[in-house]
Amino acid sequence: MGDEELMEKKQADLQESQENDALKKENAPSPDAELSDLRDKYLRLYAEFENYKKRVQKDREDLIKYCNESILYEILPVIDNLEMALGHSAENVSEGLVQGVEITLREFRRVTEKFGLVPIEAKGKPFDPALHHAMSQVHTAEAEDKTVVEEFRKGYMFGDKVLRPSLVAVSRHPEKCEPETAKTETMNESEEE
Repeated sequence: MGDEELMEKKQADLQESQENDALKKENAPSPDAELSDLRDKYLRLYAEFENYKKRVQKDREDLIKYCNESILYEILPVIDNLEMALGHSAENVSEGLVQGVEITLREFRRVTEKFGLVPIEAKGKPFDPALHHAMSQVHTAEAEDKTVVEEFRKGYMFGDKVLRPSLVAVSRHPEKCEPETAKTETMNESEEE
């Protein structure tokens, strides 16, 4: 009986194995569906890789384009000091010294412009918060409203971005300020009551 039981068990295992194989074949995707699925995965992976290559290329171009930004930013105070020295040069200072500072400043500007550093023109231009930093308002009827009337510190562009905004004074028409002052006075009077 031992052999018979063993034979029956082997037959049952064989039959179960055949049933499992039949089920696997029924549930298995067709070769065309599997090929289509693999092709779709390949196309998605290829598109992701192309996007990665573009992103790396753009990052590399930006790195090359702006690699001198930090050194140019550090040079700006030197240019400011040379401009102030020229602006404060008294008449009793030797002409040779003034001429030397002018030559040095001109050379600094030439070199920095060569690398893409360009001064921002501010005086007489409409106020632009992307380019200018307003330090004060000047009440005047001589200039248009919200126009830069004085430049305290020159601003600079490096390529297409602002390296340092200009510090400026912005004009404000007196008649546009009066209604605001009147409103403030009216509010103060109503609060006192």
